Amino acid sequence: MGDRIELSINVTTMNRNYWSDVCTGKTWEEFLKKGASVTGFRERGKNVAEKIRPGDYFICYVTGLSRFIGVLEVLSHSYYDETPIWEDQPFPIRVDVRVVYKLDAKTAVPIHDLRDRLSIFKKLRTPTHWSGFFRRSPMPFDPKDAEIIIDAIKDAIANPIEREYDEKIYWRSPRVYTSTDLGDVTVPESEEGNIEEADTEPIQTTHEEMQWLLLKLGSDMGLDVWVAKNDLGRKFNGVPFKTIPNLRKEIPRQFDDATNRTIELIDVLWLQKDAIIAAFEIEHTSSIYSGLLRMSDLISMQPNLRINLYVVAPDDRSDKVIAEINRPTFARLSPSLPKICKFIPYSQLKKEVGQIGDKVRYMNPRFIDDLAESCKADEV
Repeated sequence: MGDRIELSINVTTMNRNYWSDVCTGKTWEEFLKKGASVTGFRERGKNVAEKIRPGDYFICYVTGLSRFIGVLEVLSHSYYDETPIWEDQPFPIRVDVRVVYKLDAKTAVPIHDLRDRLSIFKKLRTPTHWSGFFRRSPMPFDPKDAEIIIDAIKDAIANPIEREYDEKIYWRSPRVYTSTDLGDVTVPESEEGNIEEADTEPIQTTHEEMQWLLLKLGSDMGLDVWVAKNDLGRKFNGVPFKTIPNLRKEIPRQFDDATNRTIELIDVLWLQKDAIIAAFEIEHTSSIYSGLLRMSDLISMQPNLRINLYVVAPDDRSDKVIAEINRPTFARLSPSLPKICKFIPYSQLKKEVGQIGDKVRYMNPRFIDDLAESCKADEV
């Protein structure tokens, strides 16, 4: 671990900063098994970790369970070390710590028990926008939020409440990253055990419903609309897509044949005259990857084309969407897919469509961009 001077610090709460330490149940248990004296982060966390000082606190959050499980006091400045602690990843940006408060999986504090008191749940653009804070760590906590969470953890130690949890989700491995000349490569997780279990969209929402809403919304705003060539025969609530006004039978032919074949399979397009102004891929239960490949093919073939791109998916797939969009194969495009493609949760789209009502004819199509979440990996 190198020659370092360990510091014993007496820091007042007023001078203390608070940071997130996001883990899976598996990495938390490995941390405890190895003595609970060193925590670690991926190399991309290096710049933030350099701001952490002895006496600061880490608040430990278990993904999947969406629960706070402990508090650690920082005992050293950050340093680089690959001494094995965790099985799946080295997490080489290390910080020496001691455990201040510790719970277990059953008694850990669900974040949703605190949602009425935490600032990360205020003024949400979408119901799951709060989860962006926990997509990476370390991240600085609002001191007031940190104190609320720590008080809740202390109360859970004094008055434990046991809650059931999914062992499979708790013991899952973290996403795997390997180094290549393109940067970090994410190996996709299975669809099971995706991060964040709450605020999910009701199961009765279907791919066809989302397609119908987008087609009808575009048509009602006076736009021409296009549905994927292989979906033209679909219906929603017994009503054929073909009956939607302004549904185009052909897409503009200003592109080459290869580009047109890609565009024809995108789930929904909005057009003004012959200009495509928005493209939507709806990822209901699929791997997400296929829709993104269509978008990336479009960018590769027409790099100067300026179209707003959106992935529309169930609320609880937000992390999955953002992780996939930030894969190097998409992030290295020019322009970069994470910069020009955004995520729209089902619930937000349904809510807005319901509220617009008869005003839809006066809406500017650009309003759709206000519903969408950025897919840049570092934004929360």
